[in-house]
Amino acid sequence: MILQENFTLSNGVRIPKLGYGTWMIPDAEAAHAVSDAIAIGYRHIDTAQAYANERGVGDGVRNSGVPRDQIFVTTKLAAESKSYLDAKQLIDGSLQALALDHIDLMLIHSPQPWSEFRAGDRYFEGNADAWRALEEAHQAGKLRAVGVSNFEREDIENLLANGRLAPMVNQVLAHVGNTPFDLIEYCRSKDILVQAYSPVAHGAVLKDAGLQDMAERYGVSVAQLCIRYCLQLNLLPLPKTLNPVHMRDNAAVDFTISDEDMNALRGTGAGTDYGEAGKFPVFGKKRQPEPTPYAG
Repeated sequence: MILQENFTLSNGVRIPKLGYGTWMIPDAEAAHAVSDAIAIGYRHIDTAQAYANERGVGDGVRNSGVPRDQIFVTTKLAAESKSYLDAKQLIDGSLQALALDHIDLMLIHSPQPWSEFRAGDRYFEGNADAWRALEEAHQAGKLRAVGVSNFEREDIENLLANGRLAPMVNQVLAHVGNTPFDLIEYCRSKDILVQAYSPVAHGAVLKDAGLQDMAERYGVSVAQLCIRYCLQLNLLPLPKTLNPVHMRDNAAVDFTISDEDMNALRGTGAGTDYGEAGKFPVFGKKRQPEPTPYAG
């Protein structure tokens, strides 16, 4: 089963191939959702300071009944944190909020603050400073692995030129109809694992007639087809749901998409109406940043 399979990061740390995402899950519901996911068999839980649910995620991990060393926890440094001292404080803030003695993977959430996402300033100096704080936390044993999210090639090259550690992960928006192949190949050339958030395009692909027809031929749902597509590209998908039935379905992806169908999926142009998620900058629109815990 996919829930029992792992990738190995560049520093030798093993990371489960399928994660459970918690974006937009309120803190009050996060503990129950995480506990459900772990009971089903998920061993990789993804959160972020910006999600404002680290406390609930930590509660779910601790109360799951599964030993801590069997659960891989990822969180992300606030996109607005672009100084060494602020990042250092926020790393400790995540450890406090999660109430865990270590974090398995911590990422810089974005190369720019959300209000300036993909704008002109690449914040090279600020990202290098924040990266230094992550490197020190890694060396101190607070973090088992470090990486980035939403980083493009130039942003990664900045860290490679100015840091001691290379990023071990880049978490990006990737799904059928919107897969950044050039970036994926670049990351792979640097031994950086690419994680795919919103592998079902925040629901945008579920009503695509072509995907429905293909999924029916495999006897699976469109969501399962899209998650399997990511896995066959050697991406690590992070589907999110509050429904335990869907959690199980999202992990029932032990089938193989044919080469012909994979080629078709690579070239498909699925819908891009991201619904309520469309207001977020990663889906193409800018927004003002929301308050995050431990803003310093």
